[in-house]
Amino acid sequence: MRELFESTIERLLSDGADSETVNASEGGVWAATLWDAIEDSGFTLAAAPEFLGGADAGWADLYVIARAAGRFAVPLPLTEALLANWLLGCCGLEPRTGSLSICARPRLLLNDDRVSGVLPDVPWGRHVESVVAIADSDDGGPTLVVLPRAQAQRIEQSLNIAGEPRDALFFSEATVLDRAPLPSGLNSEALQTGGALMRSAQIAGALSTLLDMTAEYAGQRNQFGKPIGAFQAIQQQLAVFAEQAAAANSAAEAAFAESDRALNWFSVAVAKVTTAEAATQGANIAHAVHGAIGFTQEYALQLYTRRLWAWRGEFGSTTHWSQMIGKQVCAAGAEGFWPLMTDNSSCGASA
Repeated sequence: MRELFESTIERLLSDGADSETVNASEGGVWAATLWDAIEDSGFTLAAAPEFLGGADAGWADLYVIARAAGRFAVPLPLTEALLANWLLGCCGLEPRTGSLSICARPRLLLNDDRVSGVLPDVPWGRHVESVVAIADSDDGGPTLVVLPRAQAQRIEQSLNIAGEPRDALFFSEATVLDRAPLPSGLNSEALQTGGALMRSAQIAGALSTLLDMTAEYAGQRNQFGKPIGAFQAIQQQLAVFAEQAAAANSAAEAAFAESDRALNWFSVAVAKVTTAEAATQGANIAHAVHGAIGFTQEYALQLYTRRLWAWRGEFGSTTHWSQMIGKQVCAAGAEGFWPLMTDNSSCGASA
């Protein structure tokens, strides 16, 4: 299944998510043609159970979809819809078609089938038809809810540094489209952890594209009669970049594989920290090698570096996840350290 996903998504995005399309989406414009192609392909339903109309794919298979979303800088909530439908399936709810996003840090109160509160930082919130979030219910337990964006009383529009919408949606006594209590093994951090998992793969994919662009430019740009890639200082920087990109891809893929039917938050935390640090170093090196051309609007480099800068802080910063890792290591103690590093079952396999 993984090979089929990879070949199909690569072909779809190479045709539909070129630099012109990504640039045209700058400032929050909805890429309707690309979204229709993605939805028609069924990728947004890939993680949903087969009996609910999905492909019942595990996270190890889904890694290639999330990575491709980063490799092509897809200006749409593809990974968010993928995660939302996975969580709906975990709760026994039918997956949602149409444009769909998530909110990882909602401030919602559910009373019967009415919800009031705010959904901050919703990716592409102004455009999507519905949003999946976890609300505090009147009986005290976390409940998964699907909210229609049309019922938002107010939308505060905002953009991240990459020009992608991160909007706040305000609700008052809104009627939910669907709801279900969270099953055993999942808690209110499920969307935060799942979002970090997705961003780690997107960062890994973007770094791979960025490394290819930088190495190609270093081989073409001549200075003092030879390509700048022939100079030892540039070669050393490219070697560091390649090391960081490989570490990011390894950490992200491991987190997906170890979260195959749940969310291994420890592996996700490691992946998010690793990819965020790689994003910082990779973007710095890419701009240093490219020089001034890397900052121009016409050149595609900035499409990736700005997304790396934005994604590294979304769904938990490096500081947040580093603290989570540190607390777990301290709690495990000296005797539990090695099992924590090597045994998935000891890592808190569910979010």
